[in-house]
Amino acid sequence: MNTTLKAAMAALVLLAPAAAQAQRLNPAVIAVVDTDRILRECTACRAAQTTLQGQVQALQTRQQQLAAPLQTEAQAIQTAVNALQGKQPDAALQTRIQSLQTRQNTANQELGRQEQTIRSTQAHVVQQINQRLGPIINAQLAATGASLIVDRGAALAVAPAIDITNTVLAALNQQLPSVSVTPLPQQAQPAQPQSR
Repeated sequence: MNTTLKAAMAALVLLAPAAAQAQRLNPAVIAVVDTDRILRECTACRAAQTTLQGQVQALQTRQQQLAAPLQTEAQAIQTAVNALQGKQPDAALQTRIQSLQTRQNTANQELGRQEQTIRSTQAHVVQQINQRLGPIINAQLAATGASLIVDRGAALAVAPAIDITNTVLAALNQQLPSVSVTPLPQQAQPAQPQSR
């Protein structure tokens, strides 16, 4: 028994320095920012959203303009095909069918390009906002003495005292009163090696 007690005491003596070396952390100070609210309410965000909504409405209008005559032509062709009662369409009807398909493809490509432009514009707006928002949040980290800033959407519950959204929103409105509502700039294409 004496040997077991000595072994336990020796183990405690060996563990004591390791425990003493453990780093002591200060209590964490946490702040919360509601980025969804910022993206809805910032001055630049509202102006960009209005412009983007206009672009989406213009796309919808163009889609209707393109669809109406195509639908009318498709119905007329379908009526002609039904009148054939299973017979092969003549050359004129086949030409109409091919012409309709070509016009449908052209319309889809046009609408696809416009939709891609809108998505690129949205991405550019978000990129500009995030470029300013990151440094503002980091500055608040230092200004508030917080050791961690969390997005409100990631928290289950938040005490109003730790929410710094208003401060961040005010700083963003001051530093970024507007954004460019244009598609993302094209990345420089790498030069293609020339074959010899």
